Amino acid sequence: MAVLLVVLLRVPSCAILSATCGVRLLAAGTDREPLAPRMRRLMDIIGDTVPRGLGPGGLLKLSGRPQMEELLVAGAAYAVERGHGVPRDLERCEDRGTLAGADPSQVGRRAVDRGLRQVGSLGSANHFLEVQAVDRVYDEPAAAAFGLHTGQVCVMIHCGSRGLGHQVCSDHVRVMDQSLRSFGISLPDRQLACAPAVSTPGRAYLGAMAAAANYGRANRQLLTEAARHAFSVAAGAGLDLVYDVSHNMAKIETHDVDGVRRRLCVHRKGATRALPPGHPDLPDDLAEAGQPVLVPGTMGTASYVMAGTADNDAFWSSAHGAGRVWSRHQALRRVRGEELHAELESHGIAVRPKSWPALAAEAPDAYKDVDAVAAATEGAGLARLVARLVPLGVVKG
Repeated sequence: MAVLLVVLLRVPSCAILSATCGVRLLAAGTDREPLAPRMRRLMDIIGDTVPRGLGPGGLLKLSGRPQMEELLVAGAAYAVERGHGVPRDLERCEDRGTLAGADPSQVGRRAVDRGLRQVGSLGSANHFLEVQAVDRVYDEPAAAAFGLHTGQVCVMIHCGSRGLGHQVCSDHVRVMDQSLRSFGISLPDRQLACAPAVSTPGRAYLGAMAAAANYGRANRQLLTEAARHAFSVAAGAGLDLVYDVSHNMAKIETHDVDGVRRRLCVHRKGATRALPPGHPDLPDDLAEAGQPVLVPGTMGTASYVMAGTADNDAFWSSAHGAGRVWSRHQALRRVRGEELHAELESHGIAVRPKSWPALAAEAPDAYKDVDAVAAATEGAGLARLVARLVPLGVVKG
């Protein structure tokens, strides 16, 4: 049966890392109170060891394209198989850490060159590594299945595939834009580019997108190991992976549409996967609770852990975070990074920014109210509340 929908992309200025971003949550073997006297040292170690910001710099050095192609096919498994993680990490990743269908031949030379120098790095903009604490539990059985309890310390990582993903988007948007007329497609906005998923450019993009998504998963796996090292040294505590899930990604899936099973290209733009309890793609220890759905806020605000529900009628999709209400330019006009840093520190949130402008661009006021987003998500039946997390410290690019 043919794929029904088209692959739809935005130009790079609107969709940096469009198909390769994701969030993962780690649960620490320590609680908020015993960590408090060690918090400054912990944040210093993370701030000193996690590469971040624009440009090159990563925790893993690849020798060339052959190694890169192995990573693009294997995803998080590439890192775990080389000692950067444990087998359980893959069980707690979407698609067990490897998105099928990756085609490294569709990833251009420029994208590979950029990616070689950035494996295991946080990036910039809204990407972060945040130390958090479980402030409230709404669903005790689900929280227990996820390995969470009130007062527990967690780490949330939001990042993607860095320059490789950006270049993949740029390269394939250009091809799609040039092929619009041949498919008889007229766009209301030239910032959009698309092609039928079964066409040559559509298949090429899906293969490149899967490769870039796998790069993002390997990237988050390496950052996990950096966080584990910091917790071990500073607090003598371990970190277990709760879940890793991608967002802004297209996947070929089968769903019921008007009572008929149909094969679709589900593009979760501004959304993430939210599998219900009992779904066959869930690991056994999550089958009863449903998939963890991670809804980050921003530094200074809460984040949420939710769970997939059987009532979801949006092709098992849910909100992936609190979207912006100010552009980055607006935030820079309204907020000074130094003042924001002082304000956050006064509220007990340790901040390790790469630069003051980068910090100001991601000010909490620039984002929607994540509490309202979580409530609306539950109200719409897309996911249910499991736990609320509050920030203790954040590392920003």
